[in-house]
Amino acid sequence: MTDTWQEAPASPARPSTRWWALAVISLAQLMVVLDATIVNIALPSVQQELAMTDTDRHWVITAYALAFGGLLLLGGRVSSALSHRRSFVIGLTGFALASGLGGAADHAGVLFAARVGQGLFAALLAPAALSLLILTFTDPRERAKAFGVFAGVGAGGAAFGVVAGGLLTEYADWRWCLYINVPMALAALAGAPYLLRDRPTGELRRLDIPGVLLSAAGLVALVYGFSQAEPHGWGDPKVLALLTAGVLLLLLFVLVEARSPKPLLPLHIVAHRTRSVAFLSVCVMFVAMFGFYLFVSYYTQTILGYSPVEAGMTLLVNAVSTTIGALLIAGRLQRRLAPDVLIAGSLACAALGTLVLTRLDVDSTDVFVVYLTPSMMLTGIGLGCLLAVATNRATAELDHAEAGIASAAYNTVQQVGAAFGTALLNSIATSVTTAYLAERGNRPESVPAATVHGYTVALWVAFGVLIGAAALVALLALLAGRGGRGRTGRTGRMPVN
Repeated sequence: MTDTWQEAPASPARPSTRWWALAVISLAQLMVVLDATIVNIALPSVQQELAMTDTDRHWVITAYALAFGGLLLLGGRVSSALSHRRSFVIGLTGFALASGLGGAADHAGVLFAARVGQGLFAALLAPAALSLLILTFTDPRERAKAFGVFAGVGAGGAAFGVVAGGLLTEYADWRWCLYINVPMALAALAGAPYLLRDRPTGELRRLDIPGVLLSAAGLVALVYGFSQAEPHGWGDPKVLALLTAGVLLLLLFVLVEARSPKPLLPLHIVAHRTRSVAFLSVCVMFVAMFGFYLFVSYYTQTILGYSPVEAGMTLLVNAVSTTIGALLIAGRLQRRLAPDVLIAGSLACAALGTLVLTRLDVDSTDVFVVYLTPSMMLTGIGLGCLLAVATNRATAELDHAEAGIASAAYNTVQQVGAAFGTALLNSIATSVTTAYLAERGNRPESVPAATVHGYTVALWVAFGVLIGAAALVALLALLAGRGGRGRTGRTGRMPVN
């Protein structure tokens, strides 16, 4: 069929409704991000009440991650085909129903199925939300502000999820970690009339089925392989088989997409220099930060003796700093610095925050003031600034019909980075801790020092990853000439079609 949607992509949003639409879109984004972390602290309570085994409890988290990460590219294509507004409403409704089912679960199987449902509808909702943002805000100045808000909500939501999970588990019930999505979804649905009315492409009849199957299978194999690497080790045959299969399937996916007349993911979307730098920087940031969040949560609870709520409140400093970085700092710096320079600086800022925590030991004094607060602030500002810039760049200079799949690809690199970072850094910390104890005869009194030593070594790795990525982006900017400004001029703003 002829794609007339590209000629008239949507009915323009009225100025009076654009900012209301941003609030609705940001609320949906918050829901999706919250559910990646909100059940983490509640997991012990969930396991006890539903009589889960230690080997099965990880499915509460893994089921959501697999469905979400594996189906994002398909969700992006479906979102464009059905219209982003319609997909947004369907995604919200399904997400709320799956959340209600999970909250009411009376045994583990129901909860696992509900988490799969949440991931499935999140894979439709996330690209639809970002696509609506792209189409609603086309003025460069308004677009920068809108992406700053969206990035701040998304980045701060991961840390806020831990806070909310601790509060709800301690003062209400773990089930409210899922029930909370229902009123949030209803509020977002009530604001749906403010959303842009875009036209569907109706392209599902020519859906790239081989691409769908290969991408879903490859991403699921990778994410599941990463999740199994920490408990079983990177040399475990099952882990090696999963990771090898994931890489081979994705390589085959690239070959198929290069030959497909109507690819699921047009390769020029990820091959474009602007977007490739954005994708790379975000993936690296998520590799480091999700391990960082894990260690802060463990350290504050197991070493400092914080309650789940107190541990969550520590991460709230990071969430607030992320929002400040995205809304206030990035907004000002984008008008003064080239995008690549700001991305490299954001990665370096997060690296510095990670470096602060490598100085921790069991007997550190004034931990919250001297170490945790500065580290939370620096990593939060770096994360917020990066996402505000990278979200805009990852979706710039695209045909309107490709907004959905570009949004999905951007969300996919986040999911892969988070899964890989959690597995990699946690396995490093565990192996270092084990070796430390073995050297000292596995004495019980050595456990706290061994644990902290494992955390600090893993944080050194996270620091190296971040500072290496910052140097690479700076080098690419230098090679590109004039700090990556290219066609953007002195303001560093990318043109948007």
